[in-house]
Amino acid sequence: MESLSRVVLWRSVDGNSMDHVGLWRTAKGYLLKGVVVGMLEDSQPILAKYEVYCDDHWRTERVEVERQIGKDSKHSSLAVEGPGLWRDHTGSLLSLSECIDVDLEITPATNTLPIRRMKLEIGDSRQVTAAWVRTRDLSVQPLSQVYTRIDDRRYRYESSTGFSAEITVDDLGLVVTYPGGWERVTQLRPGD
Repeated sequence: MESLSRVVLWRSVDGNSMDHVGLWRTAKGYLLKGVVVGMLEDSQPILAKYEVYCDDHWRTERVEVERQIGKDSKHSSLAVEGPGLWRDHTGSLLSLSECIDVDLEITPATNTLPIRRMKLEIGDSRQVTAAWVRTRDLSVQPLSQVYTRIDDRRYRYESSTGFSAEITVDDLGLVVTYPGGWERVTQLRPGD
């Protein structure tokens, strides 16, 4: 049985996109389910829907992403069948054998996964490799990342692309501010 933990609305700092996501507690773990409506860098409108299913330890188990850019529609489905065993419709994805987390380029929601899973102490850092799902073509590639816990609610995020940001999260590990990326507009807690 699913129960809603929180609903969040994010706005990209450039003002071109909105992301509505719900964090659900499920019988097997957790579900992040969201919708992004916005505009890409080249002014093309985009609509994307995503679902990320995790176990009780915040390890990715299944990912569904659907995106529409104009009349171009794409869908991607990933399944993790055991440690390092990622699959899509073509079969095994050997390049993702080191990945535990998924990182959807189009949303800050997936930063929650390693933050919750790793349970870093203040001052600790850890390197992880995520299955990075790119927005335009839904291609997937490994992306090396480092998370450093600065204080109770702040983390430094660094990726092998050279990007870094100091992320602020709430008590559930959902992003509040993501400089250069996203900021929370509002939230709804069950019972609000």
